[in-house]
Amino acid sequence: MMGPGGGGPPWRHLRSDRTVVEERIERQTVRRVLSFARPHRKAITAFLVVTIVDAGLVVLPPLLLQRIVDDGITSGDVSLVAWLAGAIAVVAVLTAGLGLVGGYLSSRIGEGLIFDLRTQVFAHVQRQSLAFFTRTQTGALVSRLNNDVIGAQRAFTSTLSGTVSNVISAVVVGITMLALSWQVTLVCLLLFPLLLLTSRWVSNRLAGLTRQQMDGNADLGNAMTERFNVGGAMLLKLFGRRETEDRNYAAKAAVVRDLGVRISLLTRVFFAAMTLLPSLATALVYGIGGYLAIKGELSVGTLVALGILLLRLLGPLQGLSNVRIDVMTALVSFDRVFELLDLPSLVKEKPDAQVLPASASSLEFEHVDFTYPSAEDVSLQSLETIARTETRPSGQVLTDVTFTAEPGQMIAMVGPSGAGKTTVTHLVARLYDATSGTVRVGGVDVRDVTLESLAGVVGYVTQDAHMFHDTIRANLLYARPDATDDQVWTALEAAQIASLVRALPDGLDTVVGDRGYRLSGGERQRIAIARLLLKAPSIVVLDEATAHLDSESEAAVQRALDAALASRTSLVIAHRLSTVRNADLILVLEEGRVVQRGTHTELLAQGGLYRTLHDTQFRDDVPVA
Repeated sequence: MMGPGGGGPPWRHLRSDRTVVEERIERQTVRRVLSFARPHRKAITAFLVVTIVDAGLVVLPPLLLQRIVDDGITSGDVSLVAWLAGAIAVVAVLTAGLGLVGGYLSSRIGEGLIFDLRTQVFAHVQRQSLAFFTRTQTGALVSRLNNDVIGAQRAFTSTLSGTVSNVISAVVVGITMLALSWQVTLVCLLLFPLLLLTSRWVSNRLAGLTRQQMDGNADLGNAMTERFNVGGAMLLKLFGRRETEDRNYAAKAAVVRDLGVRISLLTRVFFAAMTLLPSLATALVYGIGGYLAIKGELSVGTLVALGILLLRLLGPLQGLSNVRIDVMTALVSFDRVFELLDLPSLVKEKPDAQVLPASASSLEFEHVDFTYPSAEDVSLQSLETIARTETRPSGQVLTDVTFTAEPGQMIAMVGPSGAGKTTVTHLVARLYDATSGTVRVGGVDVRDVTLESLAGVVGYVTQDAHMFHDTIRANLLYARPDATDDQVWTALEAAQIASLVRALPDGLDTVVGDRGYRLSGGERQRIAIARLLLKAPSIVVLDEATAHLDSESEAAVQRALDAALASRTSLVIAHRLSTVRNADLILVLEEGRVVQRGTHTELLAQGGLYRTLHDTQFRDDVPVA
């Protein structure tokens, strides 16, 4: 509940982290905050005017009450009492109206600012390179972004309104009290240092406890996020670690519980002090003021007005004691949002990038080297508690990779795990950029074309096809939003999955579940292939699309892949060598280098690593994963 002086409930300040005052905020941040607020300047101006008027009205009811007592009741003037009581009612109605207008403007400014920040941050984050997401814990990043955005919003709502309202209220009420009785006012103000010291003492202790509680809640949230998604729940059930997980979660929750008890106790101490001090101040007002009234130096109405004004002074003074923390907290939130918005993506689209024709179907790697970016290139200091150190070796991943795929050709890549096969596929769609050398699609360097047109030409099917928690229809239309039902069913037919979808009770409107886990692996892969067919790319990249499937599912998926690869250029990572015997060119990778190349027959004749892989897989006709 807002007090007369504004600024929100007093305990809100206890949750501010006083360590933010040690943060160094650049002047540029303040300028950016002001420029960011420019689209809302009319609403902010109106809001400030309403807030100032509302704060100025604080002293009217006590002064009117003074006149009622001194001029109306004492003299027995019923008419004057009625008029002054009516005036108090009018001021109350006006104050309520201003509160509604201020609330509307505050909501409009705050929600508008949140909208601007959220859309800009979302757009910027999703344009980061894949390296950014490999180093970031998703749940923690989302939570952090939400908290910072809301913290920035408060700069223009509660912090701005509270500061302005508290300043105006404290000045107007203080001057009014001094004018009524400077003796009573000065004696009461002697209690303010006690109020300030109590607030700071409690706040300093609560700041550390609150940080620990927030960290504990973050641990609980991360534990639930990782274990309540389908993959985490399945892992938990398969390994039977229920009791261990219960104990671990209970231990984390116990920490939060104990901190909550300590925070509650300190908050009670603060409330006790905040209740005691106004009572002491009231006792002083009526004690000293009553003495002066008896001596005839102060009227009874003035004494009553001073008692009411005092209570309206303590709130703003306590709020202003924390104003630096509130402002710095808001600025730190803005600074962190700006820091993220200023983080450049490692994969940038050139201002003059050209549109790649949809018919582009050749693929060329020319002396391509690649090294994964370091943490310094993709992470932020302020996200250290979120980002995790990459465990990938910092050495070169690809060295002098060169090959050409003509339109309609199939290029297969085989080799041991960690040879760099998936990294090659990532360079085709610019999930990363080559450290040196050139990747061309349709004869054009991929760094010279728009990302949207490149995504339209290149289509992917990975071994773990991702599905959104939505319907089959929505997951398919993600590739082509304007596709008709006939086109959707044609793609499903070609992907060997139409009959299964028709047999479902809700058909295309069947919800696939988190990451598509309501479908089997083979069904998920075939819907992913249908999505690819609906997109109709000129170049298809298959990253072990039949891995981890049983024989029946693999056969169905392979038939679907045959339809997807027909007349298209393809780059295929082979899980089983039997699937790439007819490839136009097979590249054998080892430690990031192409150590052999040729057709299946040529490579068998050469011997070497390919022959070793072949003999290992087909020994006793038992395929080796």
